[in-house]
Amino acid sequence: MKKEIQAKFESYPEPAQSRLLQLRELIFAVATQSGVSVDESLKWGEPSYAVKGGTPLRFDWKAKAPESVSIYFHCQSLMVETLRELMPEAFSYSGNRELSFPLNQPLPDKALRVCIEAAFTYQSRRKLPLLGL
Repeated sequence: MKKEIQAKFESYPEPAQSRLLQLRELIFAVATQSGVSVDESLKWGEPSYAVKGGTPLRFDWKAKAPESVSIYFHCQSLMVETLRELMPEAFSYSGNRELSFPLNQPLPDKALRVCIEAAFTYQSRRKLPLLGL
């Protein structure tokens, strides 16, 4: 992990830091399973994960919503709209770009894996009905 990304993770309070590290591990696990290489960086001060042919995803914890962490997608992608239709109960949705996860509940691992895989293959899916999910 790059020093600036490590510093960002260390800046989060517990248990947000642990939850965000879980999300990071899940992203890299899905990438390994899918055979893609992930570019990890900071965008707008948030950890960002991008693959060639995908749509980037970012995540963060915000002091204004201290009981949860969120994943963000590009606002012009169909990710949140599609996930909201296919998995209405899996995530807490906000607008057209955010999924949030309460810190006091387990991550929805199976649904997140589908979500991350769809983001990694977004460019080949974006014209398919419901992203081919």
